Amino acid sequence: MLRCGQMILGEALLCRHLGRDWRWATDQKQREDYISILNAFIDKKDSYYSIHQIAQMGVGEGKPIGQWYGPNTVAQVLKKLAVFDTWSRLVVHVAMDNTVVIEEIKRLCMPWLDAAGACAEAAGVSELNGCLEGACALAEEETALWRPLVLLIPLRLGLSDINEAYIETLKQCFMLPQSLGVIGGKPNSAHYFIGYVGEELIYLDPHTTQLAVEPCDDGQVPDDTYHCQHPPCRMHICELDPSIAAGFFCKTEDEFDDWCMRIRRLSCKKGGLPMFELVDSQPSHMVSIDTLNLTPDFSDSDRLERFFDSEDEEFEILSL
Repeated sequence: MLRCGQMILGEALLCRHLGRDWRWATDQKQREDYISILNAFIDKKDSYYSIHQIAQMGVGEGKPIGQWYGPNTVAQVLKKLAVFDTWSRLVVHVAMDNTVVIEEIKRLCMPWLDAAGACAEAAGVSELNGCLEGACALAEEETALWRPLVLLIPLRLGLSDINEAYIETLKQCFMLPQSLGVIGGKPNSAHYFIGYVGEELIYLDPHTTQLAVEPCDDGQVPDDTYHCQHPPCRMHICELDPSIAAGFFCKTEDEFDDWCMRIRRLSCKKGGLPMFELVDSQPSHMVSIDTLNLTPDFSDSDRLERFFDSEDEEFEILSL
């Protein structure tokens, strides 16, 4: 699951820096941005998203090194690590309680709007030459910026098996232009799902051991093992463990607004249940944003053993 987390974030970084249309070609000198992305995942302690960093950050989430991760734990760890990646300037948001709050996300992706508003209020909206005074002043073009969003939504789509009522909705999520795929798996095996054909999911399997990669003297990275040398694997969708995390990437505010529109259309379609709820503002029954994104206490060693994920207690089971 740690490697699956790297995969879904790697896809987000490719979309962020190279665009969704970019394709890798063997024996070709690669762009500098691409090399920088690879270096972020090199198996060294000082790489932003190395296996070392993910494992160490997981300790703070209640997962000792060597213990299995579930999709939610990986999502929480990636969120914390992205803060240190000043080059990508990503906002990694983990939507808990099966609820995506639009207002919350826009506040995270455009924090300077809140800052500007607070400064204006503190200064009594005093202006000088049409601009806010002192350190509160923000350039007009800066206030329009949107920090690229990686939205991860941990979900529980059943008890021990996936509820068939969610299958059609899950398929439709793969078809959204903002989709990063799904991390999850089947009992005892984590996979990164990137699409579907008929009733089969297409996935990448991280269980093949590769030799560690070292950058060359010229800065290039021998990257063949970072890419599929054979067709992806397939499995029947009913074999999917119900504990998953769906990922989406929105580089601009327009892309996020488009995603919201598509999700609302999807929830109105017949033939499947919505996997999560999309709301404009935080419902009154939900706690604050900081509390929402905390991982629960995993110290209870007496709870029932799970097939795949040990994070069931934070999910609300959706039913017909």
